[in-house]
Amino acid sequence: FFQRIAAMLSLTPAAIAYVGDRLDNDVLPAQAADMTGVFLARGFWGRVHATWPEAAEVDLRIDTLDPLAGLLAGR
Repeated sequence: FFQRIAAMLSLTPAAIAYVGDRLDNDVLPAQAADMTGVFLARGFWGRVHATWPEAAEVDLRIDTLDPLAGLLAGR
């Protein structure tokens, strides 16, 4: 899926930031595909997954979308 998205966008995976509220289906698989994984720790799944030890492995963690553009601009 993640490689297909990159191909459809004609971008390398490293040029893509993938935002998700689940570590298992979203953020960590995106990182494994060389994308920047952004964990959105809000909503039901975001709060549940924020307690997982794997949450420490994410590239970026945010609680709202407000800081996202600024964080990505520095990458």
